[in-house]
Amino acid sequence: MTVKHNMNTQPNLDEIHSRARAIKLLALDVDGVLTDGKLYFSNSGEEMKSFSTLDGQGIKLLQSSGVVVALITARSSQLVSNRASNLGIQYVLQGSENKLEALTGIMQKLALDFADVCYVGDDLPDLACIRKVALGVTVPNAHWLIKKMAFCCTTHGGGSGAVREVCDWILLAQGNFDDAVAEYF
Repeated sequence: MTVKHNMNTQPNLDEIHSRARAIKLLALDVDGVLTDGKLYFSNSGEEMKSFSTLDGQGIKLLQSSGVVVALITARSSQLVSNRASNLGIQYVLQGSENKLEALTGIMQKLALDFADVCYVGDDLPDLACIRKVALGVTVPNAHWLIKKMAFCCTTHGGGSGAVREVCDWILLAQGNFDDAVAEYF
């Protein structure tokens, strides 16, 4: 297999913003993007995950600007359902081994095409989505092939503000950042 990529260096913020202007749907992987990618289990077998409050605030701000947020994950967890509910995320697809199929289903419901979508992922199940959408993003802790194939990589790691960074890119690119944060001034 020969891996080719159309980008030699990380794009600058202007290039990222150029693609982010048209985004209507932000689709996110969970483990490794909204979390640090580690799976925590108690002695009794209870699963635990750690989510960043920065990411949560970014998601809320982005949704308030009219951008839809969706979660697509191969694993299934009540923790993810709870987090999505807390953030008002309507589209949550768990147990989705074929993430491109899951993403396409959401896009059809929303009457969107790939030019309207930003996808953030960190491992091989995310590759098809990252390559197909207008803004395919990954995180520094991603698999090397995903980093090579994504349009860009956040500076913050998964579970440590990476999603907030992407939300801010979209809000800034669409001219909605000031309105989104106005109530905090």
